[in-house]
Amino acid sequence: MQLMLAGQADCIMGYDVQTMKAWEQGIPAVTVAAAFQKDPAVIIAHPDVKKFEDLKSRTILVGSAGMVTYWPWVKTKYGFTDAQMRPYTFNIQPFLADKNIAQQGYLASEPYSIEKQGGIKPSVFLLSDLGWPPYATTIVCTADTVKNKPKQVAAFVKASMEGWKSYLTGDPSPANALIKKDNPNMTDDLIANGIAKMKEVGMVFGGDAARQGIGVITDARMKQTYDMMVTHKLLDPSKVDVKKTYTTQFVQNLKVMP
Repeated sequence: MQLMLAGQADCIMGYDVQTMKAWEQGIPAVTVAAAFQKDPAVIIAHPDVKKFEDLKSRTILVGSAGMVTYWPWVKTKYGFTDAQMRPYTFNIQPFLADKNIAQQGYLASEPYSIEKQGGIKPSVFLLSDLGWPPYATTIVCTADTVKNKPKQVAAFVKASMEGWKSYLTGDPSPANALIKKDNPNMTDDLIANGIAKMKEVGMVFGGDAARQGIGVITDARMKQTYDMMVTHKLLDPSKVDVKKTYTTQFVQNLKVMP
């Protein structure tokens, strides 16, 4: 966000909650598309936990970002308490060492690492399937960029969504080579697991994207996220007009179909 405001980036990869909060601080950040129809955030538990509600008796490890995004929503919806929450340090060893612990993670990452290192198949609860509303892996630009460079934004959105379609339905190896070059920790098996999970849950092709095309964002969905944030006192409605935080102009006729 800072790079974009400094003029060093026209658009960034964003997240609805972050973009709406930016307006609260006077930052005109506008969501123009969403590659992920679902947020990949998950809560991971040991195999004996069959229902998300059963976690009320467990210790849950939550990262600092999660504490000010999904955790207030989880507490209200499922009756969890701050007393059972501990900081997540992005290390799965505490989870593996204690069956009473559950932890946050990303669908394509920690569950696979836990299964591989711990030899157990954990219970994985995708928050978006439980009603958590934000999109993820969004394209966010400044209001000035949207106004002054609409053709460039439209071209970038179209190319990005064509790229996701190609990656998930065609040969991913060219992209995988670039991923591994930038991050050697991303092994072939980890990437293959990520692709499989994204397809399995409809991360890119599911929801409204199945009917309206990859990258779609809708008024109803944005209002749902906005209302959730206001309800849980994550956003001051007197400072944020939800309609200014996004635009559908670049996706409404895009029609990059799965």
